[in-house]
Amino acid sequence: MVNRKIVVAMSGGVDSSVAAALLLEQGFEPVGVTLKTFCYAELDAGPKSCCGLEGIDAARAVAGKLGIPHFVYDVSTSFKTEVIDDFIAEYAAGRTPNPCVRCNATVKIPELLRKAQALGCQAIATGHYAKVAEVNGEFSLFRGADKAKDQAYFLWELPADILPHLLLPLGDLTKPQVRHLAKKFGFTNADKPESQEICFIPNGDYVSFLRKFLPTNHPAFARGRIIDEKGNVIGAHDGYVAFTIGQRKGIGGGHGRKLFVVSIDPATKQIRVGEEPELWGYRLKIDKLNKFTDSLKPESEVLVQIRHRATAVPAKIAAIEPDRCDLILPQPAKSITTGQSAVLFHDERIVAGGRIVERN
Repeated sequence: MVNRKIVVAMSGGVDSSVAAALLLEQGFEPVGVTLKTFCYAELDAGPKSCCGLEGIDAARAVAGKLGIPHFVYDVSTSFKTEVIDDFIAEYAAGRTPNPCVRCNATVKIPELLRKAQALGCQAIATGHYAKVAEVNGEFSLFRGADKAKDQAYFLWELPADILPHLLLPLGDLTKPQVRHLAKKFGFTNADKPESQEICFIPNGDYVSFLRKFLPTNHPAFARGRIIDEKGNVIGAHDGYVAFTIGQRKGIGGGHGRKLFVVSIDPATKQIRVGEEPELWGYRLKIDKLNKFTDSLKPESEVLVQIRHRATAVPAKIAAIEPDRCDLILPQPAKSITTGQSAVLFHDERIVAGGRIVERN
């Protein structure tokens, strides 16, 4: 790059701090940017959150130690529209969303690029454990070197035209290596715990959160039936919004079987349960398809990852449209969950991704 100025996303955590320090060592001119994603007076951000006031203070301290500029920008309006409203709508529809995927693609990284361009920078960097590389003229995302920490799954929805402007300095490092570097740089956040909860629901009680935003008489909170695979009523619930595929909690006992949530029907407010074999599926459909290559065709073979911690499994594309894809799995996958992300790989490279809308 001729222009060495680069905006670095700084959350106050160890990953983004080390990313900024490494870029400085490599001769870049980092500009630290922290995005304020929601109003802290309205929504709480816990101490482990990536988006709380403590994070802003920590990011400012790291920037000061490195001697680089630091700015805080309020993006709470777009965060509310793109992430929180989507989160609410998905649960209301009986699906289980992934707000981190949505945030990266529609708020954090696009907003960072806009701020970078306004500051005269031609590129941005984040502390994600993933890689960006050009293959045959196409920019794509790749898994990070640390398989236990790999975050490529969370980036599948990024617009492809952002990738040429995105640097991921931690892609070839492991988490222990990053913590070691943080201590070497003298950062006080070197041993800071991971931010794992949803930033705007730090206590994990998403049902109470939804009650703040959905009408009290919304069907998501209405009493409904719990039925088994034969349609027998085996219990009742106080709102389908509290359930997700594969869940055991809340089903009740007395039926003498180990049962799991198999499907959620918002129209009838019914939760269908079954034994573990019913959790396994051979087919899934995804929408909001985002492709990083034009080579995908019917019969193309890929690997598909259906959850952050899930192992990618072989799949074949049965049908593909501009915004949809139908996948067949030679071997079944467990707990395919509508609303979650399905990310398609060729080896370590992300070739496409989408949101699961149906499973069979």
